[in-house]
Amino acid sequence: MSPFIARAASAQARYPERPIKIIVPFPPGGGVDLTARLMVEPLSKELGQTVIIENKGGAGGIIGVEAMSHAPPDGYTLSLTGAGTLTAGPHLRKMPYDPLALTQITRLVRMPFIVAVRNDLPAKTLPEFMELAKKQELRWASGGIGTSQHLAGELFTQMSGLKMIHVPYRGTGPALNDLAAGIVDAYFGDPATLGLIRGGKARAMAVTSPQRWPVLPDTPAVAEVVKGYEAENWYGLAAPPGTPKPIVDRLNAAIAKVLAEPDVKKKYDENGLTPALLSQAEYVAFLKRDSVTWGDVVRKGNIKIDE
Repeated sequence: MSPFIARAASAQARYPERPIKIIVPFPPGGGVDLTARLMVEPLSKELGQTVIIENKGGAGGIIGVEAMSHAPPDGYTLSLTGAGTLTAGPHLRKMPYDPLALTQITRLVRMPFIVAVRNDLPAKTLPEFMELAKKQELRWASGGIGTSQHLAGELFTQMSGLKMIHVPYRGTGPALNDLAAGIVDAYFGDPATLGLIRGGKARAMAVTSPQRWPVLPDTPAVAEVVKGYEAENWYGLAAPPGTPKPIVDRLNAAIAKVLAEPDVKKKYDENGLTPALLSQAEYVAFLKRDSVTWGDVVRKGNIKIDE
């Protein structure tokens, strides 16, 4: 064995030896950010090293994931990912990185989107909302063009036949602020929207899971009105291309142990985030299926990103 290979193998065996950075590719305040922050403290304890978060938003999450992709493949720079940065993005634009070349670690959580509306919107039910959308132009927000929020809303308009105005924001936080202010009529949001709903600053109109969601048991599923509709949101964790398997296995084992802890799981559940870990192979297979789903939505909606 060459000295270089021996040193590399030794470093992998001792991993981690210094702090680990997780890039959250959106501003603070959204579901992606929350997913990472709920995991940081227990994961730091489990790994024996500090795990820090760096928010690097822009381009629907692309900028942050691209920054991660250029980091050394040593397990010390990771990034949260989602449909917009892995499975839908390639159908919308030329990506500055190859999603298939990234080292996929695991899917972390899954959850439905919440169709939330401003408090003073006249419609009180989903059928009333759809009738109102036929009579006047409603403005619905997302966290950015090509994000999973955007595509969930686009799938809704495609299947319902409604014409609504899409208002993309640079992340969840700004969109939530404008929903609370009544600047937009509706928002296809991630679990961070629960804060507004519980605080009485917005109303939950529907959820995008095929059945009702235990977190909002009185809120109907879109599928109760638009038959066959289903859109699932999810976040995963990725590392730069070429990250060694022993490091991936170490991270996978640590994350699985942390998310199985009752206190940690309770915090995720309270925030509407359902732990949904997959093995590396299962996760890659899931990503391929998700890519097909959103590719169809993008083509039918003729969705494009101005670059």
